[in-house]
Amino acid sequence: MSLHADNELEEFSNLMEKYINQAGEETALAAVEEGAKEFVNDLLKLPKPISEIHKSGYTHLVDSFAYEVNKSKKEIEVGWGKYYGKMIEKGTVKMKKQPHLEPLWIRNAERYQRLIIEKIFG
Repeated sequence: MSLHADNELEEFSNLMEKYINQAGEETALAAVEEGAKEFVNDLLKLPKPISEIHKSGYTHLVDSFAYEVNKSKKEIEVGWGKYYGKMIEKGTVKMKKQPHLEPLWIRNAERYQRLIIEKIFG
């Protein structure tokens, strides 16, 4: 992610830590999960570039977005179900970046944060 997005995520993480201390870990984790669900729902609505792959069983990268709750680490991760998602987002030595996850987060971060805060404090 860009420095701008990294700073926003760091700021959001610090804010969530503050709320966790006030609301309790279970409540805060459940609220963050609601925000992650909303983010993934928005990601799944992204337009799908036409793929050259048409074989049976193929899943488009956009259809592979999901979140995972790791209760032992008290984390929720949002990402791709395909190993190459990060390469498309950030680019490689041989391929230009084609960001999709980061711009969506930046555009809607306030909405996700409001949803989480609302879930924590009712």
